[in-house]
Amino acid sequence: MSKPRLTETGIRAGVWEGELIHAGPTPPAVEVLHEGRPLDGVTTEPLPDRAGTWRLRVPIPLTAIDEGVQTFLIRVQNEVLARFAIVAGQPLDADLRVEIDLLRAELEVLKRAFRTHCAKVLH
Repeated sequence: MSKPRLTETGIRAGVWEGELIHAGPTPPAVEVLHEGRPLDGVTTEPLPDRAGTWRLRVPIPLTAIDEGVQTFLIRVQNEVLARFAIVAGQPLDADLRVEIDLLRAELEVLKRAFRTHCAKVLH
């Protein structure tokens, strides 16, 4: 069975929405974390015109809306499928720098893995 895929469709009225694609008769168990704690109220409903596709809805609790950058992780079987962030109030420069540093670190890991892969393929 192929890995589930998730495409964000947007945030409307305090609810994050996306389309979850999964080859199977039922959607996989989805967990959404904020500050390491799972959120309640996450739902999946089938899209009638597209087999194997479900609408994922994540209500954003008011307690999660706070000053700065709030990051949410969407996971299936402990694998992160997507993440989204909400910026409220005066974002702290440090928050944005940390996010950029994390992205740079992830990019370096990907670059090393890609170079290693290319070296193996060429030899």
